[in-house]
Amino acid sequence: MSEILNSAIRSVQQSKAAWCRFITGNDTGKTGSHQAGFYIPKCASTLLFDKPGHKGEFKEKTVKVKWQDDFITESCMKYYGQKTRNEYRITRFGHGFPFLQDDNVGDLLILAKFTEEDYAGYILSRDEDIDAFFAFFNLATGVTNQLINVDGNVKANVKIDQLLKEFSDRFTYFPETRIMAAGAQECYNKAYRVNDGMLQKMPDKILSDWIDTETALFKCMEEKVYADMLTQRFDSVEAFTEKANQVLNRRKSRAGKSLEHHLSTIFTRNGLIFEEQAVTEDNKKPDFLFPNAECYHNFQFPAEELTMLGAKTTCKDRWRQVINEADRIEIKHLFTLQPGISKNQLKEMSDNGVKLVVPQKNISTFPIEYQSSLSNLTEFIHMVRNKQDSLPKYYNLI
Repeated sequence: MSEILNSAIRSVQQSKAAWCRFITGNDTGKTGSHQAGFYIPKCASTLLFDKPGHKGEFKEKTVKVKWQDDFITESCMKYYGQKTRNEYRITRFGHGFPFLQDDNVGDLLILAKFTEEDYAGYILSRDEDIDAFFAFFNLATGVTNQLINVDGNVKANVKIDQLLKEFSDRFTYFPETRIMAAGAQECYNKAYRVNDGMLQKMPDKILSDWIDTETALFKCMEEKVYADMLTQRFDSVEAFTEKANQVLNRRKSRAGKSLEHHLSTIFTRNGLIFEEQAVTEDNKKPDFLFPNAECYHNFQFPAEELTMLGAKTTCKDRWRQVINEADRIEIKHLFTLQPGISKNQLKEMSDNGVKLVVPQKNISTFPIEYQSSLSNLTEFIHMVRNKQDSLPKYYNLI
């Protein structure tokens, strides 16, 4: 772990309240709708004030925020409740504040409150650090912009909560990631009576909800499997550290595979032909290849009928990994849960033939001039299906 990541984790653990979310183009002023400072949702009002604001009033206070364990800003916490406004913001960072640039779009902003006047702020840019932070607090990538539940208690819908407990009661150990993903889908589908028609009409929403449900399920499993460990006496710091690393590594390894498993189910239930981890050139293995490796390696099969999709929970750094994964395919599609990426990175992706696929709810977090170039999951599925409608004439190749 990097020093900044370690410090961010310690600060959140020691704080009275902590909050995180991805920085957006609106924060940096790149969307054209910029309002001063970082917006804080009403559910996180205790991060700013000891009591919530009320309509009709305006509240503010000056605080000190130490950023990256390096420098301090005298910033302002504000509640705007006058006229049509009802929102909280953190403003006043001073000239030269380094984290409101276009390249910061997609970074993770973390704020920890120690007293009513003293805070710590952190910006995580590297995908590995962001993933490790989410893993430590067992957060889902799509569930930010809220207070961090440091205690790790499961807070879920009553029906879902019961189904999650029933599933976790089947095991005395962590099942493999594919079984965990299927369990989350099973719980969610039962609770909300999801059928194939719904999976075809709104795959974006259901995918996001499956991922959130699996995060809650994983917390249930942790509480059960690690129950004895919580009361265990460790003989040495090394023994404690080894067990703690085991917990964190399990969390980190689950997230990426979880996304792939949920996408696989979505594609299957939508009737698409595909192969996971198919081998292309130089033993490269794109996450999804449509229709399959046999067609890919048969040069009589038209290259324009082939599609590849990488799957990355976050992609500020990792998007470059897909560039060389399938030489026959000109446009590489990449699905990510990360909301918002800078214009510079989006341009670099486009220049390298990478096209992003994101959940529909995240499209508005990207720079407005790039939003039309993005695809949501529904559009991607329709695009692949349209290609595969022409497959019967090449049926002998499949």
